[in-house]
Amino acid sequence: MTFPEWTKPGTYGALCGAIAASILGFSWGGWTTSSNAQELAKEHASAEVTLAMVPVCLNRSTADPKREEIIATLQEASGFSRRKAMMDTGWATLPGSDTPSRDLADACIVGLELDGS
Repeated sequence: MTFPEWTKPGTYGALCGAIAASILGFSWGGWTTSSNAQELAKEHASAEVTLAMVPVCLNRSTADPKREEIIATLQEASGFSRRKAMMDTGWATLPGSDTPSRDLADACIVGLELDGS
């Protein structure tokens, strides 16, 4: 079977067009793979859970009888030691979890406005 003369350039043109469309779509068009989309969704969900739990952390800090001592300790600490001190208080532990959350500890420090004091 013989193909018409125009099929070879037409096939190459379609192939090059598909490759160009893919490159442009993934680089500038906002296309994403499913694994990348799932990772972004997990990160977004984690950030939203942390944001929703900040009031719980602040309420735990208000209800703690040793609040003044802990706040003083947190104000003296800086950087990673401040986060570790916040995690040691138990205020940054999500309900149903045994370990404190680093992200929640950071958000709770911001919510307590320790940096402005």
